[in-house]
Amino acid sequence: MQSVAILAITKHGISTGLRLLEANPGWSLYAPEKFAGAHTDKEGIRWYADATSAKIAELFAKYEGLVCIFSLGATIRLVAPHMKSKKTDPAVVVVDESSSFAISVLSGHIGGANELTESIAGRLGAQAVITTAADVKRTIAVDMIGRDRGWVIEDDSAVTAASAHMVNEEKVGIYQDAGDADWHGDKPLPANVTVYDTLEDLRGSDSRAHLIISDRVDAAMASDAAASVVYRPPSLTVGVGLHYDTASGTILGGIKKTFEKYNLATKSISRIASIRKPADVPGLQEAADVMGVPLVLYDRDELSEIDVPNPSGVVQRFEGTPSVSEAACIRAAGDGGNDSDGSRSPQLVVEKQKFPPDLTIAVARYRRQPQQQQQQQQQGGGAP
Repeated sequence: MQSVAILAITKHGISTGLRLLEANPGWSLYAPEKFAGAHTDKEGIRWYADATSAKIAELFAKYEGLVCIFSLGATIRLVAPHMKSKKTDPAVVVVDESSSFAISVLSGHIGGANELTESIAGRLGAQAVITTAADVKRTIAVDMIGRDRGWVIEDDSAVTAASAHMVNEEKVGIYQDAGDADWHGDKPLPANVTVYDTLEDLRGSDSRAHLIISDRVDAAMASDAAASVVYRPPSLTVGVGLHYDTASGTILGGIKKTFEKYNLATKSISRIASIRKPADVPGLQEAADVMGVPLVLYDRDELSEIDVPNPSGVVQRFEGTPSVSEAACIRAAGDGGNDSDGSRSPQLVVEKQKFPPDLTIAVARYRRQPQQQQQQQQQGGGAP
């Protein structure tokens, strides 16, 4: 969590706030200026003269996390007028004056209050109090699956219903064909959760909720469960071959047509990749900005190392490498950010599509393998 404010309104609360500030120098500590005389030797406290109700309104809107070192009841009364949505409200944590308890109050999962509560409790030697059902039951938080890996939910209207089935230990079915396979870590899945190999098997099961992890558009339409949640992992990379003057609209149109033709979800695009030219190509950066994904560029030597199904003598002549779009998306899928352990397995899923006069689009997919499968392959015992 990047920005956290501590709000203390008593002398003892300020002392506790200073302990948290010492452990987290990037946080900010606010306190009423009437106590400034008792803490003249303490730097880093932001004194305020206005009413605490006005100050908390400011902090609620400004920070990602808010730690209130006073009573739970007072905190609820102060923040209630400013609450809008669990998607946008900051994490709110209450710490009592004696530092006996750290309580997750608001935005426990999505906002990160539960994690913040655990961190504060560890620092103060307090008891963490977390009441969200998934945490209490030690089960899967439906709205948090893959969140730390950049997964997005296609439509969150069924999240509440699916979460209820999960915490009530009713049957929940999972199907996955894209994204990191080790998303639940080392923890075994709950006994009420079954993983199915095909969407047909999932549909034919008696699961009350369906959780589908896929970068395919039709996967979202394959479930007939009322409580069906579809996750889009950033598993696809788009390779682009183009001229200097290719417009962003042309690039975006080519990507759109390609994804529609091949049943792929644009929400699963993790990056756009191409060749590094002597001068920047404005349309390429503009297209990446519109889609909200990074643009990665590779030198011709980096691309020429990639085996592709459709090398081109013309591209070789003009670009110094036999492929741009196919090689770039495969290279980008294999790089995959910080994965340096060889766990990503890039696969070209759409060979280059030509859009006259000067655009080609190709798409690659990666899926991070489970650690056990990686070890088998390293030992020579697993399938490639």
